[in-house]
Amino acid sequence: MTNPTLEQVAAAIRASWSADTCDPTDRPTWSAANPSRGQCGTTALVLHDYFGGDLMFADVLYADGTKQGHHYWNVFPDGSELDLAGDQFLPHEVLQTGRVVVRPPGPPKRCVEEYALLSRRVTAELKLVTAATR
Repeated sequence: MTNPTLEQVAAAIRASWSADTCDPTDRPTWSAANPSRGQCGTTALVLHDYFGGDLMFADVLYADGTKQGHHYWNVFPDGSELDLAGDQFLPHEVLQTGRVVVRPPGPPKRCVEEYALLSRRVTAELKLVTAATR
């Protein structure tokens, strides 16, 4: 298989999102109407697996200043940014300024099963895309 394009990987990720790839803390608010909800961490890691670069991290606050959670996205080696799950936020949730974080070696500490499932689904989706283009 040739190296997939960013567009192919992004489409495969979106096609692979579901409640069972969502961060468990966001699962109660996940829906098919907002499929990127809770997908940021696993999505950023899968994109990092394919393209490297930097992982970005930021807190997410409610409009009243209390913490809602956190958010991850990617900056690729060419400097371009992609926040594939950036459309998940509700109007009263405010993304704060991001900072680069180093990806620790090995599997993630949180959402291990969700990450593994998303990664497997993306690989399967990309194999289908490759087979269809032959």
